[in-house]
Amino acid sequence: MIRSLIFLSSGAFLGWSLGANHAGIFWGTAIGTKMVKFRTAAILCSIFVILGSVIGGGGVSSTLSQLGTIEHLAAAFTVALAAAVTTYSMSKAGIPISTSQAVVGSIIGWNIYSGFGVDYLVLTKIASTWVVSPVLTGAITYGLFKVVQHFINKSKVHMITLDTWTRYGLVIVGIFGSYALGANNIGNVMGVFVEANPFKEIELLNILVIDPTKVLFFVGGLAIAVGVATFSKKVINTIGNNLYKFSPITALIVVLSVSITMFLFSSSSLHDFLNSIGLPALPLVPISASQAIVGGIIGLGLARKNVDINYNELGKIVIGWIVTPISAFLICYISLYFMENVFLQVVN
Repeated sequence: MIRSLIFLSSGAFLGWSLGANHAGIFWGTAIGTKMVKFRTAAILCSIFVILGSVIGGGGVSSTLSQLGTIEHLAAAFTVALAAAVTTYSMSKAGIPISTSQAVVGSIIGWNIYSGFGVDYLVLTKIASTWVVSPVLTGAITYGLFKVVQHFINKSKVHMITLDTWTRYGLVIVGIFGSYALGANNIGNVMGVFVEANPFKEIELLNILVIDPTKVLFFVGGLAIAVGVATFSKKVINTIGNNLYKFSPITALIVVLSVSITMFLFSSSSLHDFLNSIGLPALPLVPISASQAIVGGIIGLGLARKNVDINYNELGKIVIGWIVTPISAFLICYISLYFMENVFLQVVN
């Protein structure tokens, strides 16, 4: 078990890096507009990201396993470590990136190193969400802004009342977003360990039985929560203050739009319901919250007819999206060589 926990440490590191990098997506705008304190945001985000990981994380991990089924702990450790190092490096630079891209780049590195090749149908399915998710978020943001604008103009709400509603709304939406983050991105954190899961089934008081996958996801969710609490301030500042100057209302709209998008890509129940009635459903795929929020900001700018975006910050983020999968791929490929030939571990 000690050996297994050592190998799982890279997944925990990846979860910590993800929490550090992605908390700003859902709470950066609230903190940047002085509506919520960092400590409050960190506590709430941590609780609900763990709940989302355990309760709603099963669907998205199955899609990643289709891209690469990794049955050896040493290989899963290396894949997660390469993604974690990439994510941590970007977090340290204050750049919100796509953890999904980092994990996909790492898995492709393992596929090629192991000689399995790449399932391009699955890769296309995953990569398409890197375009669909920001476009969908932008469309949701545009529609929500128009609805809220119409409501405010018609209802003549007093500014103090509106401020109170917004403050509570940012907390509720941040909670929803944190849950969606856990449900959607736990597949990135622990998905590569599902086949090589070292945990056993846990039975509590002869009543509640917890399957091994949920135990694995709980560990990953806990790691994300620690990342939120300890290392997320820099990315929160990028999202909350540098990329776009949000008002409390626009912050609420954009974060809600990102949260809805992440929920749509992670809800197994909704996916199965739409399929059962013959309607197309979005794939259950881990998506990038940072890509989604950029789409939301652009949708907001179009709705307001005032795209006041810091293009230097946006350019850094876009470059991060390009560098991330390439960096993770190279780190993983090289690390697998050392893991197999220096540390004599089975990786394929």
